[in-house]
Amino acid sequence: MTPAANDRLPDILARREADILERWARAQLGADGFRRDLLSETHLREQSREFLGQIRQAAGKSPITDVQAPAWGPVRELLTDLSRSRAAKGFSPSETASFVFSLKRPLFEVLREEYGKDGAGLSEEVWKTNVFLDDLGLYTTEVYQKGREQLIHRQQQEMLELSTPVVKLWDGVLALPMIGTLDSARTQVVMESLLQRIVETGAGIAIIDITGVPTVDTLVAQHLLKTVTAARLMGAECIISGIRPQIAATIVHLGVDLSSVVTKATLADAFRLALERVGLAIHRADARG
Repeated sequence: MTPAANDRLPDILARREADILERWARAQLGADGFRRDLLSETHLREQSREFLGQIRQAAGKSPITDVQAPAWGPVRELLTDLSRSRAAKGFSPSETASFVFSLKRPLFEVLREEYGKDGAGLSEEVWKTNVFLDDLGLYTTEVYQKGREQLIHRQQQEMLELSTPVVKLWDGVLALPMIGTLDSARTQVVMESLLQRIVETGAGIAIIDITGVPTVDTLVAQHLLKTVTAARLMGAECIISGIRPQIAATIVHLGVDLSSVVTKATLADAFRLALERVGLAIHRADARG
């Protein structure tokens, strides 16, 4: 698709790109909210030059009111990279979108100079320019938000992995101390971490300690059973420790069947049983005078 016959912006951008770029750079650098602590003037000018050049090329191939057209793909790609980069550096959504919106005034000033007394032509060109910059600004905000959501999701996954360490207590014996609420997402991480360590160590016994789990309901119990079942399929026996009186009462009240699972009140009791299962025993050393 080619530009509309009455689109003068491509020609104006081609002739006055350097002038627009300088006005735009000064406007950004002079803004009250410009983050000099996160972005250097050199980097800002380079980003602005590249973006304006991409706009000039796209506007020469496709109407400026259709920024979803294939010709505008490089512009969207540039804004995607810029938005993710600024999100990672700590820019806010409005600070990121202002990169696009701050181009309005320099462009409007140049359009006014170009159109002179042609009020009707100026009004039409300003409207179209305003529309395409708004579309690009909103696109920038959407990409920023998606980037932040992905970053937060990755951080949550990393925190889940860190909060469910699998510890080797002895040859053939692993322990998985759990703290906090156990939901479906965390159960998946717990299961994957435990199974991976079983494969790596060849452990035959895994202790799942729920002393730090505040409450146990039907869903939590089901998650525990799934983890135990998965470990058994890998050839490891599971012992659940940390069964406090109130948790035991809750499990009975809920009617959850844990009869097929070995349970212990404390991690120490579970560890003692695990050692017995691997043919070891703990003896108190004789007192020495």
